[in-house]
Amino acid sequence: MTVEFVVDFGRRAMELILLLSLPMLLVGLAIGLLVSVFQATTQIQEMTLQFIPKIVCITLVLVVTGPWLLDKLMEYATQIFANFPEWIRTTEGLITPGLDPADL
Repeated sequence: MTVEFVVDFGRRAMELILLLSLPMLLVGLAIGLLVSVFQATTQIQEMTLQFIPKIVCITLVLVVTGPWLLDKLMEYATQIFANFPEWIRTTEGLITPGLDPADL
């Protein structure tokens, strides 16, 4: 394994993590901002008022986007498991990078 391969693998994993967490983070941010504005205008400083709407909305977003999230995660895992034998052969020096294993 080369350094470039490891860096690219890590970069793709981080991109997937960010992509999968983005819907929940954005909804949590928007709801938190709305509740904070509501609390500032009414001067109600109740902690559960901040917590309960966020949990409910994030759960709803997770239910709605769940199939898409699972599809992306399964696609990534399938790609890793499909390419794993080629990565092992490349690491052991059995084939040179860039060659198609089907040509052997």
